[in-house]
Amino acid sequence: MPMISADFRHGMRDSVPVMIGVAPFGLLFGALAVENGMGIVEATLMSALIFGGASQMVGIDLFGTQIAPWMIVLSIFAVNFRHVLYSASLGPKLVRYTGLQKAVAFFFLTDVHYSAAERRHELGQSFGFGWYMGLTIPLYILWVGETIVGGLFGRLITNPEAFGMDMLLPVYFLGIVMGFRRRRNWLPVVIASGLASTLAYGTIGSPWHVSIGAIAGVAFAALIAGDQPVTEPEANETEEIT
Repeated sequence: MPMISADFRHGMRDSVPVMIGVAPFGLLFGALAVENGMGIVEATLMSALIFGGASQMVGIDLFGTQIAPWMIVLSIFAVNFRHVLYSASLGPKLVRYTGLQKAVAFFFLTDVHYSAAERRHELGQSFGFGWYMGLTIPLYILWVGETIVGGLFGRLITNPEAFGMDMLLPVYFLGIVMGFRRRRNWLPVVIASGLASTLAYGTIGSPWHVSIGAIAGVAFAALIAGDQPVTEPEANETEEIT
């Protein structure tokens, strides 16, 4: 138990900077959800059950339109498809998690969890279930709570774009991508993924460009990696990432 408690405290400590960065999104979602015709209870349930900022933003844009419900579900899946890639990467590293713990971990899996877990792995630090939940619980409570606050008081902000709130999501994801900039082949993979996503956005449209860009990045990374072994300097370099 002491080890679990220590892991949980470490997870909570790691959640603090994440909560600062994520805080505006919960308020923004709550405000936009109510503005698009959702009730406070509906918006809160959406945050509690989906727990995915980008996909929730896509969802509220589609609600109330003349689009079939299955298309809305499929669109949200397209945005969240990157989580399939996240879980494929993290799955083999969760060897000490039970089946139930893995199910819980994957339910709460977000970009933040993936980024934080990968960083700890590169530094040779473990990320047990206690740490994972220590990171998750404060973030989850904040997200759901701020959805309520945003829904109640979001209408006080009549022009969110004037405050740059429409740029929060792109800047947030850019920060996560930049966190992996020291990895081998990072730049060409990012360029390939960005080009594929841009092309898909201009031809197929949103939100499919998200999944297409992700798949293109993974495919290009596999293509250029080949069977090249990681050299000793590269291995040491990853240990220096903070």
